[in-house]
Amino acid sequence: MILDTLDNAARYTSLHPLFAKVFDYLRTVNGTETPGRYDIEGDQAFALVQTYATKPVEKALFEAHRKYIDVQFIFSGRETILWAPLAAMKEETMAFDESKDAALWKLVPEATDLHLSGGHFCILYPQDAHAPCVEWETSEQIFKVVVKVAVQAEV
Repeated sequence: MILDTLDNAARYTSLHPLFAKVFDYLRTVNGTETPGRYDIEGDQAFALVQTYATKPVEKALFEAHRKYIDVQFIFSGRETILWAPLAAMKEETMAFDESKDAALWKLVPEATDLHLSGGHFCILYPQDAHAPCVEWETSEQIFKVVVKVAVQAEV
C-alpha cells in the first residue's frame, strides 16, 4: 500500500510499466468528467470515475482484488479508506468473484485509517484489503477516480 499526493507520483512510476500512463491520466482529471469507465490502455488500465457520499464505518466492508491493482485518487472531498493486510481478513461475506475481481470481508480491528483529500492517491495491491468510501469525521460528497491496473500487464 502506498499513500501520497499526485505531486509526488513520479516517485512510483518505476513500480509498474503502466503507472506513468496512469498518473499522466490522473493529472488531466478536472472534476467535470461524467461517471463511468475511461480506457487508458484497454483492459490493462482503465479509470472508473465515481461520485458518491461517504458512508459510516459501520456500513463498510473490506475488499481485495487479484487481477487488478487499485490506484484510488481523490479529486475533491475527504474520505477514509480502511487498510489491513489480506492475511488479517477473518469473516468472508462474499467469496472471490472472478467477474467482479473481488472478495469481501467484515471489518477487522487491525485496520489502519488512511485519510485522503483532494490530490491524494493510494495504491492498493492484491495483498492490501481495503474498505473505501468511509466518512472522515462527517459524510462528504466525493469525486474520485479508481484506476484498475492489471497486475500482469501485457505491454
